[in-house]
Amino acid sequence: MDLIRVVRPEAGTTALEHEIAAERASSIGAAEQKVVRALSALKDASGDGGAQLSAAREAVWGYFVQRELIGFRRHADVIRDLAIPAEVLAGLGAIPSRKS
Repeated sequence: MDLIRVVRPEAGTTALEHEIAAERASSIGAAEQKVVRALSALKDASGDGGAQLSAAREAVWGYFVQRELIGFRRHADVIRDLAIPAEVLAGLGAIPSRKS
């Protein structure tokens, strides 16, 4: 018998909720770092930077989806803080065509 659950039944779910919150924080942090790396690569790109632009759009889109899944619906602050360029924002969610 688990004495903690007998005394405080909510204690069993509290530990699980804490683990879920930690995983969410880790996941959102990793997604943000991916955006930072992709934006840096875009900034450093020579030539047209098409591949880097696509990678940046994909990283930002994934980051925004993760933020929305945990309840953050407004992205204006992170757009400003991460200095996400308009050219990246303009193509979010777009799927590049595949060349056969």
